[in-house]
Amino acid sequence: MSQPDAPATVSLSDFETAVSELESIVEAMESGDLSLEQALQRFERGVTLVKSCQDAVRHAELRIRQLTEDGEETPLPDDEPTP
Repeated sequence: MSQPDAPATVSLSDFETAVSELESIVEAMESGDLSLEQALQRFERGVTLVKSCQDAVRHAELRIRQLTEDGEETPLPDDEPTP
């Protein structure tokens, strides 16, 4: 059963789903129960998902930089240490 390729960039809402699918692919490949053809198909799908997830992370990082005035990390009030 072949799976469709992931979109060029995984949306932030689909990121967790993509990571979960990657975990499933790794488990299936580590089990050793796949034929060579199945393993290659899963590997190809995994590479596509990884690239898409990396793009989504880069996009999220860019959005964060754009939302902060100087691109520096700004601590939130809850993140500040208590005396």
